[in-house]
Amino acid sequence: MHWSTRHHYTFRSVWDLSAPPAAVYGVLERAGEYPTWWPQVRSVTPLDDISGVAVFRSFLPYELTVTATEKRRDPAGGVLEIAMSGDLDGWARWTLSARAGGTRAVYEQQVEVRRPLMRRFALPGRPVFLANHAWMMRGGRRGLEALLQRV
Repeated sequence: MHWSTRHHYTFRSVWDLSAPPAAVYGVLERAGEYPTWWPQVRSVTPLDDISGVAVFRSFLPYELTVTATEKRRDPAGGVLEIAMSGDLDGWARWTLSARAGGTRAVYEQQVEVRRPLMRRFALPGRPVFLANHAWMMRGGRRGLEALLQRV
């Protein structure tokens, strides 16, 4: 895959959560339920046992639609990984590890933006796109922590 520098994004977020890794993994592996706890994940529509269509929207007034296909599901290793195509083309991975008092969840993502509007504004919009992603990740972390507190 060719990665254009101005259309390519690499993200890494670290969430320290108070629940044990098995509980966190149990929530993260149920992608169809993300919209119930992650406000910026607007919908997830299953296509089959290993893929679905997800729609995301953070504070910017546009939605991103991707088809996600499971690439790795390793409960023992604490890894979930998907390939993405659509408005974003690339991959995303959760890696979970035990830490004192709970779990460290590391989210990594490498994508190339395919949506024409985002490609057109790639350079001037980059800081806003990065802030939009950070906002989305904060919402996800808060939603997941709240869900884990209820379980």
